[in-house]
Amino acid sequence: MPDGTRQRVSSGSPYEPVIGISRALRAGNFVAVAGTAPLDGEGRTFAPGDAAAQARRCFEIVARALESLGAGLTDVVRTRVLLTRIEDWEAVARVHGEFFSGVRPACTVVQVVRFIEPDWLVEVEADAVVED
Repeated sequence: MPDGTRQRVSSGSPYEPVIGISRALRAGNFVAVAGTAPLDGEGRTFAPGDAAAQARRCFEIVARALESLGAGLTDVVRTRVLLTRIEDWEAVARVHGEFFSGVRPACTVVQVVRFIEPDWLVEVEADAVVED
């Protein structure tokens, strides 16, 4: 697909230019939101030690990225939740339900060893399909 048919959005994360990624990318009716970390407006870790609060922050960032590309949470078909502490799954799952209870996308929850920043407890990815 030629680059001109893709739309990209940045969240201002300091990691995007270093890694060479976009927060989200729309190609046709498909929108992919990259691994989204719990960063505050200054690029610092949001709510260290609180997985539920970090998850909420991640989903807020995901929602803004989707909206910037003409999509919304109701268009999400798949989410991926990555945790450094699998015991946080229930608290994070409740937050997922706050955002997606009416949508009920396919979802995978996995534990990872760590993220770029050791204070991050969760990262979120999302894929959406926008109906024309």
